[in-house]
Amino acid sequence: MKIRTFVAKDMREALRQVREQQGPDAVILSSRSVAEGVEVSAATDFEQATHAPMSMSSLPDEPNYSVPPAAEVGAELRSIRHMLESQMSQLAWNDLGRRSPAQAELLKELSDLGLSQSLSGELVAGIPGGLSFADAHRRALAGVARRIRVTGDALLERGGRVAFVGPTGVGKTTAIAKLAARWVMRHSARDIVLISVDAQRFGAQEQIEVLGRLLGVQTFTIEDLQDLPALLMRHAERRLVLIDTAGMSPRDADLPLRAQQFTRIAEDSGLQICLTLSAAAQAGVLVDAVERFQAFAPSFALITKIDEAMSLGGTLSLLASTQLPVSYVSEGQRIPEDLAPARAHQLVARSVLLTRESGATSGEEMLVRRFGGVAHVIA
Repeated sequence: MKIRTFVAKDMREALRQVREQQGPDAVILSSRSVAEGVEVSAATDFEQATHAPMSMSSLPDEPNYSVPPAAEVGAELRSIRHMLESQMSQLAWNDLGRRSPAQAELLKELSDLGLSQSLSGELVAGIPGGLSFADAHRRALAGVARRIRVTGDALLERGGRVAFVGPTGVGKTTAIAKLAARWVMRHSARDIVLISVDAQRFGAQEQIEVLGRLLGVQTFTIEDLQDLPALLMRHAERRLVLIDTAGMSPRDADLPLRAQQFTRIAEDSGLQICLTLSAAAQAGVLVDAVERFQAFAPSFALITKIDEAMSLGGTLSLLASTQLPVSYVSEGQRIPEDLAPARAHQLVARSVLLTRESGATSGEEMLVRRFGGVAHVIA
């Protein structure tokens, strides 16, 4: 174990020295105030100390002396390291609150929205100092909106060929029904075709057929995805083709093969892939779905079940990090009312409203855990 002591004018500068000279794995052992500012002691090479062999000659001669196994020593050192890191996170968060109370409060507000740690830190770090909390808050929300890409109403204005993919139960068929009804109201029933390749879900193909009869739209159902290219070719003159697919678990073993088939058809037939996601899903579930369905090379996303979401922070963080454009947002079951082109500022405003309605708030322990490790680089 290598221990060094650093003296700096403040904790932020001391932590910067530790990281530069001892690396990100250094562990803070102690800190205290001195005349020059703060004094911090840090250690490295914990793993080397953990795995270093013990020499018998180094043991005392007492007959009943027992040495704990190396695995127990490693566990104890990791426990100490975790405790020290927690304490330093608390110190760093408290230091940020003293030096930049507006930034600390803004981090809390963004955390209440459910935004990710990385996005919240990035937004706060990019805001100039000296602003009032209200101005900083507005800038942060505007920053979220700027990071969300949208397509506008392009699909219903110009048409296209789109296959809707996504996890089971996210509302693909309902979203297609809303889009189809909007198209018929705005244009006509002649230039649109509905296709179902969902042979797995009971009654799925019947849903598309019933929708077609209600709207006066031609519909087709196919069992084999390999029949899709020929069907698309026969209806090449149609301005809008909406394709419903079977929902799949992101961890379905058949998903990569299905994605490969779709991407090949998309390249040959000018087909776009729309990834359909539920805003009501947990942030981790959304991240997993996007990572798995990335194999389909989606052109854009459609967000459903906005009305069922307790928070939109996870959805906004995901869209900001992946830069996947959003086409439409859907909520409720009314056709075609409950559908609108995605607007970034409206999504952010809806997120703020949901947070206020739910009364969600981040406790001190959560804030320390999320931002204590990066507080020294934010201000």
